[in-house]
Amino acid sequence: MKICFPVESDNGLDSEIFGHFGSAPLFVVFDTKTKSVHTINNQDLGHVHGMCNPLKALNGKKVDHIIVGGIGAGAINKLNEMGIKVYRASKGSVQDNIGLFEKHALPEMTLQQACRGHIGGCGH
Repeated sequence: MKICFPVESDNGLDSEIFGHFGSAPLFVVFDTKTKSVHTINNQDLGHVHGMCNPLKALNGKKVDHIIVGGIGAGAINKLNEMGIKVYRASKGSVQDNIGLFEKHALPEMTLQQACRGHIGGCGH
């Protein structure tokens, strides 16, 4: 299983989770089977707000789950349509959130928890 984490800088498993999927410069991907880590540069960084293309952002790479601080409703819908579940990250590093995910301690994000123009309610 491949778990994707939006981050600001690549520090491997010590990378801090970034606050918003679409504006994250990078994504750290952790493969639970091989325990390997690789980085994807956000290929959709300059998108118009509300028009995020998650598949383009991930450079077409397949992931199974996204763990993020905040994300828009459109991106949640697009990711869910591709079979990718989105979970709300806890503060801390990729490693911290992997541990929480493995304990089923991260909530799956719904449209009600999505960011709405970065004005209140999105938690970042």
